[in-house]
Amino acid sequence: MIYVICNPTAGNGRGKKTGLRIEEMLKKLGKAYRLLWTERPGHASVLAREAAQAGAETVLAVGGDGTAFETAQGLLGTDTALGIIPAGTGNDFIKTLGTPKKPEEALEFVLSHTPLKTDAATINGRMFLNEVGAGFDVSVLDWAAKAKKYCRGLLPYLYGVIKTLFRFRSIPITLAVDGGGEETRDAFVVGVANGGIIGGGIPIAPEAKADDGLLDVVLIDKVEKRHLLARLAGLMRGRVLTFPETHFVRAKNVTFSAPNMRVNIDGEIVAMPQAQVCILPVALWVYRAK
Repeated sequence: MIYVICNPTAGNGRGKKTGLRIEEMLKKLGKAYRLLWTERPGHASVLAREAAQAGAETVLAVGGDGTAFETAQGLLGTDTALGIIPAGTGNDFIKTLGTPKKPEEALEFVLSHTPLKTDAATINGRMFLNEVGAGFDVSVLDWAAKAKKYCRGLLPYLYGVIKTLFRFRSIPITLAVDGGGEETRDAFVVGVANGGIIGGGIPIAPEAKADDGLLDVVLIDKVEKRHLLARLAGLMRGRVLTFPETHFVRAKNVTFSAPNMRVNIDGEIVAMPQAQVCILPVALWVYRAK
C-alpha cells in the first residue's frame, strides 16, 4: 500500500494540483493507495507515523522541503520508505537525492527504484533532513519570503541573495566540532549540512552525501565588499569550498552559537541561543539515486 501525504498549500497551491495528478497516475497504474491531505503544520508527521503503524511500504510526501521533512519525522526508525514528489518552492533535498524535478517523473522514479538507507540529523533534539545554518542564509530566506508572493522557483532566493549581499553584516559565530575546543570567528555564514543544496539551488555544501554518516560543516569568514559579487558567482557554481574565506570539515557533532541567533532549519527560521547538531546515520529508508 502506498500512502500519499499531500500539502495542498505547498508551492502557492501547486501541492493540491500535484496531489490530484499523482492520484490519477496511481489509479491508472492500478496501485493500491491512500491519499491524505495535511491540515496544519506538523500534520504530515502524524499522518506518516500512522501510515507506518498501519504497515505502509511507501509514503509519498507531496510538497516542498517542509512537507518532506515532516513526513520523514514520522517515518524515523521505521521500515516504511519515504518517496518525495516535489511540489514546493525550493525542493532542495531532492537535488541531493537525485530525484527528478517533475512530479510525474518523480513518481516513476519511486516506483522503479529500491529505497536505500539514508542519514538524517537533529538540531537541539529536533530532526531535520537537509541543512541548518546561521548568518547569510537566514537573511536570504527573510527576503525570499517577501519575493515568493510574486515569483517562485529559484527567483525568490536569487532576490534574497542579492538583497543580502548588500545589506548583511557578518556576525561572531562560536563553533565547536566533535567535542573539540570552541573557536569564535567573524563569519558570513555557517552551514551544517546533510544535503548539499539550499535556497532553491545554492550548493552550500557541494560534496555532501546523505549516506556517509557525517555532516558537512561550511563556515565562511567575513567577505570584503570588493569580493562579494565574485563570491556570489562562485557560490552559485558550486565553488564555495575553494574560497580563501571558507573553512570546511566533516563531523558527527557540531555546536554553534551567536548573539541573538536565528537558525535556518530546512527552510524554517527558528530563534535559539545555541545549536547542537548531531548526525543520525542511516536512520531512514528513502528512494534516491545516490
